[in-house]
Amino acid sequence: MRALVFEEFGGPLTVQEVPEPTPVPDGVVVAVGASGICRSDWHAWSGHDPDVVLPHVPGHELAGTVAAVGARVRNWSVGNRVTVPFVCACGRCAPCREGAGQVCLHQTQPGFTHWGSLAEFVALDAADVNLVALPEGMPFATAASLGCRFATAFRAVTEVGRVRPGEWVAVHGCGGVGLSAVQVAVAAGARVVAVDVSPGALELARWMGAEAVVDGMADVPAAVAELTGGGAHVSLDALGSPVACENSIRSLRPRGRHVQVGLLPPAQGRAAVPMELVIGRELAVLGSHGMAAADYPAMLSLIAAGRLHPELLVTRELGLADAGPALIAVGREPGIAVVTS
Repeated sequence: MRALVFEEFGGPLTVQEVPEPTPVPDGVVVAVGASGICRSDWHAWSGHDPDVVLPHVPGHELAGTVAAVGARVRNWSVGNRVTVPFVCACGRCAPCREGAGQVCLHQTQPGFTHWGSLAEFVALDAADVNLVALPEGMPFATAASLGCRFATAFRAVTEVGRVRPGEWVAVHGCGGVGLSAVQVAVAAGARVVAVDVSPGALELARWMGAEAVVDGMADVPAAVAELTGGGAHVSLDALGSPVACENSIRSLRPRGRHVQVGLLPPAQGRAAVPMELVIGRELAVLGSHGMAAADYPAMLSLIAAGRLHPELLVTRELGLADAGPALIAVGREPGIAVVTS
């Protein structure tokens, strides 16, 4: 099969012919119909993830058609149209038994623990636990955006951040996760302040329903406090940078909730968490890591009802030959790029 491959961290990304995967007994192989290009893929290519073994095929946001089924799979057949969370849970450990597959103790992640979906085929583990049937008529490009960025933002806003109607939500970083968070928060009835250094990203955030925007080069906490009358009720670092993390916490009003969504690999430096504010204002500092397959129905029902529109986030469809340059430059153009051929 054709796949995007890198053989050294930070090195060339080239399309190569590599062996096709075969399914493990409880897994499937999916013929990839679309695969998103995400900042997490950039982290894998940059060497920030200890699970990545070279040579490597990146890609973890995917949708496609089941092409082969392992002997122990019961609920899926060749030809099923599916997507999958970027965390593939085992279904057996304590977190999985509690319904928290997104923090599975034995998780696998395509594009990290094994070869990913920027290829013609991808292998997925524990299919009966992790696969999600696609609604009729949902394009693969839209479905691919759900597996990481949109689903991650949905759970971060609704479940972890517990956003309520009328609350102010500050979203720091308006890439794919951040724009998804803006859209989900607005649908939940919140008032949103979006923060980014890119005018194009801020324009998209306004289009997604943000009531106000802030230039990320400004004094962000002061600007958010002024716009919201004392600080946000909920603030999310959707970028994953020490500066965005600290700004997010400092942007909160007393008893506010900070949700860390963007990855903070140690190689990029540790965030300076202002614990004096956490204590003095009784702030909650929360982490959010994707969303388990069992939690997809609530999100899919809102999409079907027309209250959420993940398709609006897909701004570019690319061929596999263009995936390498797009991965290297991820974050430089607003919206989500998806490989569809």
